[in-house]
Amino acid sequence: MNELVHSARTTKTAVKASPVSRTNDPARTMAGILEVATTEFANKGLSGARIDEIAAATRTSKRMIYYYFGSKEGLYVAVLEESYRRMRKIEAELHLEDLAPEAALQRLVEFTFDHHHGNPDYIRLVMTENMERGAYLAQSKSIQQLNVPAIQAIRLLYDRGVAQGVFRPGLEPIDIHASISALTFFNVSNQHTFGLIFKNDTRSPQAVAARRNSITEMIVRFVRA
Repeated sequence: MNELVHSARTTKTAVKASPVSRTNDPARTMAGILEVATTEFANKGLSGARIDEIAAATRTSKRMIYYYFGSKEGLYVAVLEESYRRMRKIEAELHLEDLAPEAALQRLVEFTFDHHHGNPDYIRLVMTENMERGAYLAQSKSIQQLNVPAIQAIRLLYDRGVAQGVFRPGLEPIDIHASISALTFFNVSNQHTFGLIFKNDTRSPQAVAARRNSITEMIVRFVRA
């Protein structure tokens, strides 16, 4: 689940890992810019990110980046959209409709946990945008539509579970989604402070596996009839 993770350490690492040369393929050029920009914005936030560094890492130019994305803020919004788009694309490939309701819910929670754990850049981007009070995501013309399938998938599996008597009635799909997101997001966003304060190793394979199982069980028990 590391499709968003490029190299979350330094821009210098990003330059070595993924040089993007000039090309006559606009889609490829834009994809390369978005990949490097994801790391830059995740590491430094909107205010700290530098277009000069993104241009150098992609072997393009500021002028080309502005041509494709309009502005630094436009590139930032595009990075946010692409991060959500990739996650939703993988979700759609889970084929939850082919699983029994409880197994489908378990699979969704496990996927969300794995995605967040494997994509800290995504978590940092969402945290950055919350610091901005959602001001830039509000400018997106596609973000709401991108996330409709996520709620629809939960609605369908939940309704199937209620109809089969395995899920309790009266729950809202958005509330289920919020609970899954809250538990899996916190596990990454607060891992450093939580581990430091409570002297708890949150990043060992054993700790990650135990937390994954615990979160999955909590959500399934919450929904189960």
